[in-house]
Amino acid sequence: MGLLRALTITTGILASSVSFAQETVDVGVLKNSDLRVVQDILYPKDGALEIGGHVGWMPFDPLVTTPIASLSIDKHFNEELAFSAVIGGGYGMKTQKYRDLETPAYGSISPYVFRHLGHALFGAAWSPIYAKASAGGTRVVHFDFYLAARAGATLGQSIIPGGGFTVAPTVSPAIGMRFFMNKSSSSIRVELRDDLMMEYRELTSSWHFKQTPAVTVGYTAMLGRKKGGRR
Repeated sequence: MGLLRALTITTGILASSVSFAQETVDVGVLKNSDLRVVQDILYPKDGALEIGGHVGWMPFDPLVTTPIASLSIDKHFNEELAFSAVIGGGYGMKTQKYRDLETPAYGSISPYVFRHLGHALFGAAWSPIYAKASAGGTRVVHFDFYLAARAGATLGQSIIPGGGFTVAPTVSPAIGMRFFMNKSSSSIRVELRDDLMMEYRELTSSWHFKQTPAVTVGYTAMLGRKKGGRR
């Protein structure tokens, strides 16, 4: 009799537990418009001033290769849109192909090209994606992906003597990623940009279109950032 009573009580408890679990799991249909409130962002950008230093290279010009350094300033209006500025400089050096052209075997040619000396670019950046990933199963890495559209000017100097300088109007689209650092307001930023410019050449009194991609890596700090949630 005691055993039967114990089985009856146990069955009742299990039935109640199943019923309770079913009630808590059934939350209905989640709409796309509700996704924004499901999780908070651990590293928010809304309202922050992001300042950073970057180093990089312009490696794809067959005649001139250029190390560069720059300062970036981004004012984030919200999590997606920001004013973006990049100001910096570098020094273009002859590539092996350029030096080969200067030898008698190639007719001692000195191509009329300009070395990169500096750039000032201003525009906007759009960050449509914020995500996280497991790094080696030991930690979670938070990152975002952004697109930038900037415009400004590039200062160049002729490599051949007497070729003058140029201040070239420049349009510079870019793509990049921020990797947020844990327990800090900083990030590692990687960017690929493509400088499209029109150079005026004094010796030929003509305009010349030039395309110069650049790869940069930098460290940025978020000033005045709001406190993030748990994610």
